[in-house]
Amino acid sequence: MKWLLITLACIQLSECLFKVPLIKGKPVRQVLQEKGLLEDFLKNHPYDPCSKFEGPSQSLGSTEPLINFLDLSYYGAISIGNPPQSFTVIFDTGSSNLWVPSIYCSQRPCMDHHRFNPKKSSTYQSNDQSLSIQYGTGSMTGILGYDTVRLSNVAISNQEFGLSETEPGSFFTYSKFDGILGLGYASLAASGATTVFDNMMSQQLVQKPLFAVYLSREDGQSGSEVVFGGIDPNHYTGQINWVPVTREAYWQILIDQVTINGQVVACDGGCPAIVDTGTSLLVGSSSAIDTIQQYIGATPNSYGQYSINCNNINSMPDVVFTINGVDYPLPAKAYTLKYTYSDQVSCTSGFGGSGGYLWILGDVFIGEYYSIFDSGNNRVGLAKAV
Repeated sequence: MKWLLITLACIQLSECLFKVPLIKGKPVRQVLQEKGLLEDFLKNHPYDPCSKFEGPSQSLGSTEPLINFLDLSYYGAISIGNPPQSFTVIFDTGSSNLWVPSIYCSQRPCMDHHRFNPKKSSTYQSNDQSLSIQYGTGSMTGILGYDTVRLSNVAISNQEFGLSETEPGSFFTYSKFDGILGLGYASLAASGATTVFDNMMSQQLVQKPLFAVYLSREDGQSGSEVVFGGIDPNHYTGQINWVPVTREAYWQILIDQVTINGQVVACDGGCPAIVDTGTSLLVGSSSAIDTIQQYIGATPNSYGQYSINCNNINSMPDVVFTINGVDYPLPAKAYTLKYTYSDQVSCTSGFGGSGGYLWILGDVFIGEYYSIFDSGNNRVGLAKAV
């Protein structure tokens, strides 16, 4: 898939904003399956899409939670240093640190990706502060550095970022992206690092303290993007509904209820959820998700997923999420994931269960609803994506 031209855009009320286009790459799960490695990987890393939210990471400011299991697939381009060194990163609202592989790491996940070389940047600085980030499928350790970070043609000076020294496990070996750029609240940042978006605001690089995410969901469709400092009206229709953030760590909100065919199937009385671009699935408690899988006719398979008959998609029900009094229906086309392997098309459910207390409105949801993250007013905006 080709990159779109990165340009400044003034598209709403003459307010300038800028975009970072995102590439929808082949999911890591599919890469592992094509290489015949998926079954062994799943045996060694039991499927838990909520693993980034459990354990010690529940307390604020301790361990930064990061990416979901196996299916992360949207990433964009940034550069670090002078002269610039280029990287692809996940723009992740479920975490708050920026980090990339470095020349200090000689493990295969680093060697197979672009690595930052501080010796080649005239503006790099470091106090050798350590950085440690835990994952559900491994971990990353390294040091914090400071340098110029460029998104589109905007330069963020003296930005803290992680330089990996170790990346245990095999997940990152098969990832098409190099690192992670966290867009969560500062309270989630490991080692107290200042977030990229906080620096963008303090350096007055955006006119409004918000950013918006559009994710294309059709196979091969381009146009996915993160817009910093404004909202692109070309990617949504109807009004924007604003939802208050209930906890300033993740972009956490409250789901009123989940219904299918008018029947409440989950969250009766409300449940906490986060809007997370770094999670591919829509994740909830195991019992609630099991109920949803039964309603939509999904059946478990050997890979820890739920299979769907591709021929049934047009007859499957909407799953409706009511948030702040507004209904957000997810049609079967939105919550069904299609994969092609050996010229065979298979369909799986975009819902995943876990033992965590938070629901996760990941890419399955964000692909259907244009999502705006307003840190100035601590709220999330949702509108029907087009």
